[in-house]
Amino acid sequence: MYDKDKDSFTLMVRDLVTGTLCDKPRADRVSNISWAMDGKALVYIVTNEDRRPYSIIGSNKDDILILEEPDENIYLNIRHTKDFRFITLNVFSDTHSKVYLIRASDPLSRMTLVWEGESQVHCIVEHHHGRLYLFTDAAREGVCVNSHYLMQCDVESPGPKSWKNVFLEEPGIILEDVDFCNTHMVLILRQGRKLTLCSVNLPLPENIQVPAHLSDFHPLDLPLPDHVCQILSGPNYDYYSSTMRFTISSPVLKTFCSIVLKLQPTIKLLLQYHSTSGKMPDAVVDYNLLNGKWQIVQQQNMLHERTKVLYGNAFASSAGKLSSDGADLSSEDLGDCDWNELSEYYACEYYDVPSKDGVLVPLTLVYSRKHKQEGNPGLLHGHGAYGEILDKRWRSELKSLLDRGWVIAYADVRGGGGYGKEWHRDGARTKKMNSIYDFVSCGEFLLEKGIIQENKLAGWGYSAGGLLVASAINTRPDLFRAAVLKVPFLDVCNTLLHPILPLTAIDYEEFGFPVDHEEFLSIKKYSPYDNIQKDVPYPAVFVTSSFNTRFGVWEAAKWVAKVRELTQYDPERPVILNLTTDVVEESKYLETKELATETAFLIKMVNNT
Repeated sequence: MYDKDKDSFTLMVRDLVTGTLCDKPRADRVSNISWAMDGKALVYIVTNEDRRPYSIIGSNKDDILILEEPDENIYLNIRHTKDFRFITLNVFSDTHSKVYLIRASDPLSRMTLVWEGESQVHCIVEHHHGRLYLFTDAAREGVCVNSHYLMQCDVESPGPKSWKNVFLEEPGIILEDVDFCNTHMVLILRQGRKLTLCSVNLPLPENIQVPAHLSDFHPLDLPLPDHVCQILSGPNYDYYSSTMRFTISSPVLKTFCSIVLKLQPTIKLLLQYHSTSGKMPDAVVDYNLLNGKWQIVQQQNMLHERTKVLYGNAFASSAGKLSSDGADLSSEDLGDCDWNELSEYYACEYYDVPSKDGVLVPLTLVYSRKHKQEGNPGLLHGHGAYGEILDKRWRSELKSLLDRGWVIAYADVRGGGGYGKEWHRDGARTKKMNSIYDFVSCGEFLLEKGIIQENKLAGWGYSAGGLLVASAINTRPDLFRAAVLKVPFLDVCNTLLHPILPLTAIDYEEFGFPVDHEEFLSIKKYSPYDNIQKDVPYPAVFVTSSFNTRFGVWEAAKWVAKVRELTQYDPERPVILNLTTDVVEESKYLETKELATETAFLIKMVNNT
């Protein structure tokens, strides 16, 4: 149970027969749990007052302390393998990472070290029929890698030196994620902008010596739209089910998706422009790995009667169903599934925009077919931090802007994800200015090409994306007419100098360590609060923050006050501070109200020009 006042979880167990809460176990400040002994016991981690996970406790009634870590620099994390046979313990700090294996049938038995490496790496261990699989982005033989890879070893002889790569490295292909069930492993792959979802039979054939090419395992592709921006694996809790669930997100979609039977690497062309033909709300898809059948479980229906009145007859229901090579697909191939796509109404274009140093930055545009013309107003989104992929999913709240002729743009700046670890590193710490230059270059490109009318470009950023947009405004205040900053990270120098704040410690790796003189100067160069231009007209800005989040509400207040004090005053370009005591994300009504306010602000400010 989540306690929003304490920002922590409380562990309680409910008896499913009587419906009552059990007296034991109960614990405060629990970070994560794992089941043990076939569901008869729990293993859980509690955090200290600084929210550091430090203590592992086993419980079937009376708690037993399994491990306690006194070092303030070391963090603990546990998870069970999907077959519930093992519990993995991740021990990590600023200098190293280790993974231990605990038998779920006897959680009080000794822990076995199965892997160790450097700090700041992602590491997941799974078990399948006597073999351990390690999904990680750790350096190999001391050499940094650009993406994740998969290794395996025998469960009876595990150890840091026992692992072997499963797949040979394929140039240009990034392994983004992997999921397991009893009969298959499913891989999420990226090649340039293209995402692929494929399954491989398990156990792996003994006659194939690893590492081997992925094609040697005869992968089967899951049917997808031709252009997908994100694939998220569902919970898939039932390890012994042959059906796995994924959420497919796409801002672009051709008339229909096709069924692809094997991986076919695409040729990456550095094209300045690539046009496709639609948008699609998120689809939750069940995929049967045994027979290749698939079914859309849930997808928002945007083709309701009001849409038909506004735009004419719906296209998707009557459109021909084509494969990627243009061949007709039979109803047997397709089952009963139709992607609820919006290609008759909205379209999308891809660009590669040269940044200040010549690096090509991916830019995605979405617009209404009915209202497309030169000189439309536009909204540029960005994030560029933590190696996270920019959210380009269909968002219903943007429909209001699209239907008014706005162009919605997404800049995949450095510091974000989707293009390997090097892309992230090139926009982090002392290279953070690259993110800002990328964002500014994308804004300049939109105006220079006449896609968006001058003085009608707005920016939008959330959290670290707020830092990006605010820094871009400091760099080129004349470029933007308006901006929305949601719980933005604005006073970077001061916040990072206070490690007691909730998010500070984990932000050192991303934004820099201010105690180091060189990194402090780098932080001060891009920190939004420290680079506000004096006596210069700034765009209209709507800044939202909350007293009930981990983000410092004072950062937004300080930045707004300083902008009002230093910049040139213009009543048609207000800088508005919107503070709330509510946790907006917990209420659909409050979230909708806030989104409506932001949209109204953007429309009013841009239409004032």
